[in-house]
Amino acid sequence: IMIIIIVLLPLFTLEGIEGKMFSPMAFTITFGLIGSLLFTFTLIPFLASILFRGKVSEKDSFLVRGLKAAYQPSLSWVLEHRGLVITAATGALIASLALVPFLGTEFIPTLEEGSISVQVVAAPSTSLEEMTRILDIQQEKLAKFAEVTSVVTLIGRPEAGSHPHPVNSAHIQIALEPFDKWDSGRTKQDLINDIRSTLEAYPGIQITVSQPIQNMFDELLSGVKAELAIKLFGEDLEVLRTKGEEIMEVIAAVPGIADLSLEQSFGQPQVQIDIDEIKASRYGLGGDDILEIIELGIGGEVVGQVFQQTRRFGILVRFDEKFRKDIEAIGNLRVRTPKGALIPLSDVADIREVIGPIQINREKNQRRIVIQANVEGRDLGSVVEDIQKSIKEKIELAPGYLIEYGGQFENQRRAMARLAIIVPITMFFIFILLFSAFNTFRHAILIYLNIPFALIGGIVGLFITGQYLSVPASVGFIALFGVSVLNGVVLVSYLNNLRERGLPLEEVIMQGALLRLRPVSMTALVAMLGLVPLLFSTGIGAEVQRPLATVVVGGLFTSTILTMYLLPVLYGLFEKRWGK
Repeated sequence: IMIIIIVLLPLFTLEGIEGKMFSPMAFTITFGLIGSLLFTFTLIPFLASILFRGKVSEKDSFLVRGLKAAYQPSLSWVLEHRGLVITAATGALIASLALVPFLGTEFIPTLEEGSISVQVVAAPSTSLEEMTRILDIQQEKLAKFAEVTSVVTLIGRPEAGSHPHPVNSAHIQIALEPFDKWDSGRTKQDLINDIRSTLEAYPGIQITVSQPIQNMFDELLSGVKAELAIKLFGEDLEVLRTKGEEIMEVIAAVPGIADLSLEQSFGQPQVQIDIDEIKASRYGLGGDDILEIIELGIGGEVVGQVFQQTRRFGILVRFDEKFRKDIEAIGNLRVRTPKGALIPLSDVADIREVIGPIQINREKNQRRIVIQANVEGRDLGSVVEDIQKSIKEKIELAPGYLIEYGGQFENQRRAMARLAIIVPITMFFIFILLFSAFNTFRHAILIYLNIPFALIGGIVGLFITGQYLSVPASVGFIALFGVSVLNGVVLVSYLNNLRERGLPLEEVIMQGALLRLRPVSMTALVAMLGLVPLLFSTGIGAEVQRPLATVVVGGLFTSTILTMYLLPVLYGLFEKRWGK
């Protein structure tokens, strides 16, 4: 029980999203094991004393008798061909490890929400009326797809909300029919491709296709509404924009990239007023005198308050719209000199219309711009590797400019880095516990060998089902290690018990393995059957549970076989060489 609890230690150390998802599982299993241990030493003996009053005999069921009938001759054959069995098991382990580079990696599998969310971004100068007209047309086109039940569009978001957006940004929420009502052979990806074709046909807009929950999930992770965020840091806004466009061109050819776009940071029409300090000084004016007129006349200033019962309103004072509506009107604003003369603003300032930045985003005290994209048809880890390689080969950055990768990739890297530290420490503590339990290195190492051989079924299971190595799959491997060690302890402890009785080694192995077949098989079957429903689940959230179940079920299948065949072989070799 202590070993299984220690195996779960890495789950307690997970941070962020992955910690919130899997730490409850670790707490549940830990307290469940502690509770079961208490009942085992208290309630079970009490019930046994009441129920087992007469003569008690243990009999094998027909299923166990059938298993033993098949197991005994096969175990005899295995014990006679030790070298072949060890070679085959080692070869299977090496072959499974060779599959790891082909699995692909991701943070957490994408949930199937049964709906589609589309982020639409037009040019920054797009008015609310024009944006409404564009989306009315697009909404009508999207509603004609047979799989779509409703289309709802949200243009912009209020400044009081958690994620304010301007009117050139919109969200299209598309509700879908249940998949069993779709035309045969048509998939959600086919519909997404059709939606992209429909929306991208309109020039000048950027789209990002996602799902409602996933959209919010991605935005919470990195501040962008996509799975992958390439963050470029630097000081000069123009350099950031230029290099961002170059990076977009370079990575556009990477397979698996979808909805590639550059964060809108430029393109806002502005009126720029530059004060001519030399001309202003001739009139005895300072920059503050001129800026005060601009701030008060164009921007306005609150000069008082009006109360209506419990409500309070500010009194905003500024020039009438006709005196500030265009460059000419602004240039005619009068500035009072120290001598009392009124001169037009255009005499002391250069006023012009320019296209400037919309916003200046900062992170870690540095300016940054984001290139965002979704990943389709490939795993996130492989796509990022190709992107990093392309950028390293084709993009040159000046000193002071650097690139970071955010979104789900950032969380995946953080979770895997933490597991890479905690799991080896956990394995060390497990070895110490095994050594303290058996007081010999050979038996601790013997049981410890169950762990790498348990990997075989988990890796092969992921490869066959086409799933990626993700955080849920890693959690599955951690749980698998605990059960495989437990089975090893059950078998080796009983073999040692028979060995202490003075039985011959061959008889110890054969008799002990036959008698431990039932508890080992029961432990594995209970865990496997409990997770089988997750393998075939199709509800929301099944995508996250499936990798964990695949790893545990596949791993326990091979681990149990190796425990009952390879472990007796290795036990015999270890005892002959290092036993007393």
